[in-house]
Amino acid sequence: MKRLSIYAFTLFISFSTLSFSQENVEKPAPPAGNALIGDYYGTDVSGDVVNKAISVKKLESELKSTKRAEGVAVKGEVTNVCEKRGCWITLKTEDGSSFFVKMKDYAFFVPTALKGKNVVLEGSVEKKVTSVDELKHYAKDAKKSKAEIDAINSPKEEIRFLANGIKVVN
Repeated sequence: MKRLSIYAFTLFISFSTLSFSQENVEKPAPPAGNALIGDYYGTDVSGDVVNKAISVKKLESELKSTKRAEGVAVKGEVTNVCEKRGCWITLKTEDGSSFFVKMKDYAFFVPTALKGKNVVLEGSVEKKVTSVDELKHYAKDAKKSKAEIDAINSPKEEIRFLANGIKVVN
C-alpha cells in the first residue's frame, strides 16, 4: 500500500510539472506604426544609399557573374508584408520586377502599414532556388487561398534580398 501511494505521488508530481512547464508562446505581432516618410527599420538607410539605388535589371546582370552581392540598394513599392510578424516583404521596382525580401538575422520587423509605401532597401542579394515547402509557407503567411497554395508544386529560382535596413521614401 505504501508503495502504491509513492508511485501515485510521483506520477502526480511528474504530471503537474509537465503541465505547468508547457508555455503557450505566441509570436509577436508586427510592430505598430504608420510607416511615414523618413521612418526606417533596421539600420538607417542614408541619403547616399538612397541615391545609389540600382535597377533590378542591373542587379540581375551582376548576379550572372557572382552568386551574391553585398551593399546593394534598391528602391520600390512594398506590395506585400508578412501579416504575422512583419518578417518579410515583397517589393515591386520601377521597372516592374518584383522580389522577396527578408530581414537580416530577423533582427527587425516592419509594420503592415508599410504595404503600398515606397522604400529603399540596403543589404545583400542573391539568386536562390526556393523550395516548394518554403513557397507554401510564405503563401500561408500572405493569407493566400487554399487553391493558390495547393497550386504551388515546383521550386522557384528567384532573387532574394536580405535587408540590413529599410527606409520609407517619397
